[in-house]
Amino acid sequence: MIGADGTDDILQQTEYQAGPTTSVEWLRRLTPYRQPNQIRSLAELILTGAVFAALWVGAWLAYSVSYWLTLAISLLAASLLVRLFMIQHDCGHGAFFRRRYVNDWVGRVIGVLTLTPYADWRQAHSTHHATSSNLDKRGVGDIDTLTVREYQDLSRIKRIAYRLYRSPLVMFGIGPAFQFLLRNRFPQGLRREGWGRWTSAMGTNCAILLVAGTMILAIGVGPFLLVHLPILLLASSIGVWLFYVQHQFEDTYWSRDQAWNLHDSAFQGSSHYDLPWPLRLLTANIGIHHVHHLSSRIPFYRLPQVLRDYPELAEVRRLTLRQSFACARLRLWDESRRELVTFAKARETLSSE
Repeated sequence: MIGADGTDDILQQTEYQAGPTTSVEWLRRLTPYRQPNQIRSLAELILTGAVFAALWVGAWLAYSVSYWLTLAISLLAASLLVRLFMIQHDCGHGAFFRRRYVNDWVGRVIGVLTLTPYADWRQAHSTHHATSSNLDKRGVGDIDTLTVREYQDLSRIKRIAYRLYRSPLVMFGIGPAFQFLLRNRFPQGLRREGWGRWTSAMGTNCAILLVAGTMILAIGVGPFLLVHLPILLLASSIGVWLFYVQHQFEDTYWSRDQAWNLHDSAFQGSSHYDLPWPLRLLTANIGIHHVHHLSSRIPFYRLPQVLRDYPELAEVRRLTLRQSFACARLRLWDESRRELVTFAKARETLSSE
């Protein structure tokens, strides 16, 4: 049974050993961090929104001076849009405010800016938390990942399609643009799963049209697109990169359903993306992803305190910015090596069998 935050209720029903400390014991220790500070949450929301708005206006004003300056400011604005998405993410877990309806309405409003229908994303992301790293339950809210043997069994055309999908150009360029600009407008399967999610998606689309239309009337279609489109494209690529390195690293964790458990998925299948402080600030500490997967009701601004209080967690699946770039070459899960590998390394595995 999936709880309100997608993970904790399941984890509390099981007890897996992690060194000297069980998952239930970790949850007990992390419980005090789950309570949001209403004033802090409101301040984070207002400050992030205000800085994003100021940077957007700055990019527009710079448009009449130099478009290169507009693009430079757009990069900063994109990082603030990513931060707004992380606040939306916390709202989806019920972690940002104490009351569910406040989380939901804040999430819906931010979804207009991030081009993400809140109800649909929340459901998919809850499934991601409940099935992450489970080889038998792939396909919802994750990055498509095949095993070496599954790839070997594909037809030539499907192998080419998979290679294209996993290429950096598609994964971090074309793919994010398609996901946020087009696919999020008409998420698949909504009608089958209930009119509530369909209404939410269409409501988000209508709100997007209203906001964009108002901006176009105010400054013109050309300036609006030349300012806003780079922000959206940069933010979507940054967001997908963050999600990618949180689970797609060499010594990550995947397992078949019978051997899978949430505790191993959280601690071994999610990285601690140890970014420099300015990037941690801009990405709302989402790099502390292993702790987030273990207890997703912890607000992002409390995650650093968890690492300060329990420094042993800081070294679990730690991945630095420099190390993370090598992750872009990884393509397939090798069940025999129990690691994510490149196509070249996958050929070594197949040739040795």
